[in-house]
Amino acid sequence: MSKATRLRKWSFLRRMAFITLISFLPSVNTVAAVPSEAKALESLDEMRAGTGELGDRTKMPGAALYAEHCAGCHEGQVYKAPHTSWLEMMSVQTLYRALDQGIMRQQAGGLSDEQKRDIVEYIAQTRLSDAAMAPTVAWCDERTVTAPFQPEHMTGWGTDTKRFVPGSSAQLSTEDLSRLELKWSFGFPGATRARSQPAIAMDSVFVGSQDGTVYAFDLQSGCARWTYSARAEVRTGIVLGAVGDGAVHAFFGDIIGNVYALDARTGALVWQQSADDHHSATLTGTPAFAKGRLYVPVSSLEVIPAANPDYACCTFRGHVLALDGLTGASVWDSFAIPSEAKAVAKTSQGTDVFAPSGAPVWTSPTIDLDKNLLIFGTGENYSSPADSNSDSIIAVDLDTGKRRWSRQTFEKDAWNVACMMADNPNCPEEDGPDYDQSSSPLIATLESGEAIVIAGQKDGTVFAIDWETGAKKLWETKLGRGSIQGGVHFGMALAGNTVYVPINDMNDTRNGQWLDPAKAKPGIAALNAATGELLWQHVQADTCGEARELCDPGISAPVTALEDAVIAGHLDGVIRIYSEADGSVLWEFDTTGSFETVNGVAASGGGMSGAGAAVGAGHVVMNSGYGLYFHEPGNALLIFAPKAD
Repeated sequence: MSKATRLRKWSFLRRMAFITLISFLPSVNTVAAVPSEAKALESLDEMRAGTGELGDRTKMPGAALYAEHCAGCHEGQVYKAPHTSWLEMMSVQTLYRALDQGIMRQQAGGLSDEQKRDIVEYIAQTRLSDAAMAPTVAWCDERTVTAPFQPEHMTGWGTDTKRFVPGSSAQLSTEDLSRLELKWSFGFPGATRARSQPAIAMDSVFVGSQDGTVYAFDLQSGCARWTYSARAEVRTGIVLGAVGDGAVHAFFGDIIGNVYALDARTGALVWQQSADDHHSATLTGTPAFAKGRLYVPVSSLEVIPAANPDYACCTFRGHVLALDGLTGASVWDSFAIPSEAKAVAKTSQGTDVFAPSGAPVWTSPTIDLDKNLLIFGTGENYSSPADSNSDSIIAVDLDTGKRRWSRQTFEKDAWNVACMMADNPNCPEEDGPDYDQSSSPLIATLESGEAIVIAGQKDGTVFAIDWETGAKKLWETKLGRGSIQGGVHFGMALAGNTVYVPINDMNDTRNGQWLDPAKAKPGIAALNAATGELLWQHVQADTCGEARELCDPGISAPVTALEDAVIAGHLDGVIRIYSEADGSVLWEFDTTGSFETVNGVAASGGGMSGAGAAVGAGHVVMNSGYGLYFHEPGNALLIFAPKAD
């Protein structure tokens, strides 16, 4: 078989892997239908464009141009060159900007504008129209954020992984929660997913988007104060922090591993850094900010190219990078796997095997300033032999990044997409189960004054360990059946002595398995933080119906706790607010309808995952739509406030 033939075959297999396999990779993205077509589609081309109008991908004019000008770097293992798997998930706007005026303009210097457009349409499988090249917004008269920054009201990822909003910051009573109504909405242009965690600060809403645009909206009206175009999709949350002499920065990362700091008042770029030079590196977890430093969790997509039998798997290793918030300069870098991967074997095809690899960090790190401690969780190894750092909780010194302790919760977990292909020699011997540390660890201070670490995992288990060494397991509670999609997925919340645990428990995990529905417990549970005792559990009934194939009742998204309630966005597209006392539903809102938006872009919601509710200044802000992993797509940003008397 010629190299060209192997590449064509690999391209087909990789693209099919995105349709049939990628649904259960939390550290990986995929593509999905446009919001009006929330159904399973037969081809990736249809999933890309929403129709089959682009025709045979291999015959598109951009195919030969891509092979000649791009594939040598992006199909290979070239550091700093994002793998084709990433490029296929970028918007046409982002790709065109990179070729025409961005980082790839020198490489594309000999191409005509038509050729650039052909390449972009080939990669993204989406038509490139001039109308789609700029964000569609309703501009404010004042193009800057002028309200004062109040750091004491910053909550959630980036500030505290407890995801607890005190009453002084929420400014919402229990009665207010029961009479919330939609105040305004925004439609992300050309988007099928909305998964950047919004932030509320300075009477504004800050949020990223699929096409890489970061927005600062006026909280009251929805007009835009400023926008900024990042190099790729912004999946992380936006984190606000004061640095230097009164400056306020908005921090975030994009899916190809860039970290940004913007002037939060004007949207001007202050600095930009690459978190990792690996071609498959990505930023999925929201960075944490404390005392002038930004702590960036780094994950990767290397599980996808590993499906190519010619690919030497694998060389990425997860880490947390500490940066100076004012300048972006590196302070320290703490790797989940201390040593670099080395060639340890060859596959049956003769391809090198590198190990140890993987252990990505795709959740927001947890910081305790009093203990001078940073804690993060890791995912699976990518290659054999599996080591002791995958599926682990790792604690490091906040000043230096030096490891204090680690605790592995699942041994011998090595997996990549090759394992879903028959007789693929790149599948690690262990072959899973891919039970990542998927939820940010929580540090709870109990009524006794004792501090403990609480963690949740994709097998549906929540447990507590001591914070000093991680060696003592204090309690463990099984709340869900678990699966490769969770179990506990993106994030728990902690309010006082109560831990709120979202459970996904999909029956069809889209990996060839149909799990026992009788053992599934999709919904939310409350635990006593000191003992692990179950206080209550709300198992959500499946109201999706046969017509909504991509609908599920469970909760993949992180939940947000208030003093007397907890807010959860479900995969069935419904936001539900639960009473902290007994789990009864106080309020619910179906986001799957269509919305009139402040920017005039058609918007509808869908399944919710990746980001949870932001609460503050008397408002609840929620993204809806997660057109990934076979969940319902959407492109809506929804802002709620209590109905006026």
